[in-house]
Amino acid sequence: MFIGRKNELEFLEERYEREGAELIVLYGRRRIGKTELLREFCVNKSHVFYSCREFTDKQQLMAFSKRILESNHPASQYVKSFSDWEAALASIVDISTDEKKKLLIIDEFPYMCKGNESIPSILQILWDESLRYENIMIVLCGSAMSFIEKEILSEKKPLYGRTTGIYKMNELPFSDVIKFFPDYSDEDLILTYSILGGIPHYLKQFDPDVSVEDNIIRNILTKGCALYSEVEFLMRQELREPVMYNTLLEAIALGNTQLGEIHSKTQVESSKISVYLKNLIQLRLLEREFSILASNKELSASTKGVYRISDNFFRFWYKFILPNLSDLEMGDAKGVYTYVIKPRMNDFSSPVFEEVCKTFIRKLNHNMELPYRLHKFGRWWGKVNRKIEENGKVKFRAEETEIDILGFDEGSKNYFVGECKYKNSKVELIVLEQLKEKVECISRSKNLNIALFSKSGFTKGVEEKENEKECTLYTLKDIVAYFKKSNDEE
Repeated sequence: MFIGRKNELEFLEERYEREGAELIVLYGRRRIGKTELLREFCVNKSHVFYSCREFTDKQQLMAFSKRILESNHPASQYVKSFSDWEAALASIVDISTDEKKKLLIIDEFPYMCKGNESIPSILQILWDESLRYENIMIVLCGSAMSFIEKEILSEKKPLYGRTTGIYKMNELPFSDVIKFFPDYSDEDLILTYSILGGIPHYLKQFDPDVSVEDNIIRNILTKGCALYSEVEFLMRQELREPVMYNTLLEAIALGNTQLGEIHSKTQVESSKISVYLKNLIQLRLLEREFSILASNKELSASTKGVYRISDNFFRFWYKFILPNLSDLEMGDAKGVYTYVIKPRMNDFSSPVFEEVCKTFIRKLNHNMELPYRLHKFGRWWGKVNRKIEENGKVKFRAEETEIDILGFDEGSKNYFVGECKYKNSKVELIVLEQLKEKVECISRSKNLNIALFSKSGFTKGVEEKENEKECTLYTLKDIVAYFKKSNDEE
């Protein structure tokens, strides 16, 4: 069953329905569901779908020719293969179809270019001379994101300016992930999302009729299952120095998020660390985060910001699998889960719950269900001067602190702040008081809306504050129910 990708399908359908030629580039990291999306898009459409392989140029041309000629192509009566790529690509206009637009999908297009670097130039010339005047749709798809961005989309490359659409696919959002597991509890949905993220290939490895615990043991920790070696496989395939990248990602997964901390933990040369981290960011495995109120100077400084693993499964693997690989190789999957993973799952899931809360606020903002439209929001951290009393005297002491969610409208007249707690106990009144104190240290705005988010609910004292309009409270149950209702309304 195909799940999600509503926006992507609408984009492709809209381009398909338009009159005239379309040259679309669709790309994204491996396992994100590009091929599955394109196959869903092609349902009930006359089309040619060619999946490139790591062939020699001659083999690739023969395979592509065969696929084209199989589609009731007039040339199939005379040839078994086209003589060159120019003839093969030009033949697209003669594809037989009963529909108004001729559709060609070339999946993993970088493999084709790897065998013959002149293919983008050949396609560019054909596009300029003839293809752009035809009622055709060509979709070039690829997983090698750096290749797509540098060799296909960048300035001075042959196809620059020829594409009529560019779509970079991201992970499925939490609202789509919950569709994979209709019978899971709200907490199990967060746990599953914390572990697998929004990668369709990973989500399909979990059995929705089996508990999260059993799925982790059977489908991640057991040697031989698809996810056990997934990270190692992708690292070897995408990067030339997997050992070095493993070292960096493990250090970040264990809490070393600033550049200095990463260097101290790994002892990798400072001059090289930034290059390695940049490569991981390009692969969308890592992201560099700044405080929502960071200055332009901080944003441009190479040493500022914090690094976090943006792929949930990679974060899980480097935090729990790699450090315990010896025990897992010996078959102790249940032991590693019971004594290493299970006691830490609340802490591990906490930052993911925070991201889900942000997505929830973004959805409210999009649907105009907040008191005002937020222009910008995110996480804030920094130093504040906190007032303390010592020996009867009031003093101020600089302390590091953070706010999970800080947002403001255009003009910064109205502020929205939120605190997210993923714990087994109810949120107490002191959390609200501490949040107010933090806000006072960075803004004197009286137009303030406070929201608290909790996995396990709130004490009576906090609920009374909501009744007094001092804050708005959201439980995990509220958030999941909202996403499910939105899904039903689509």
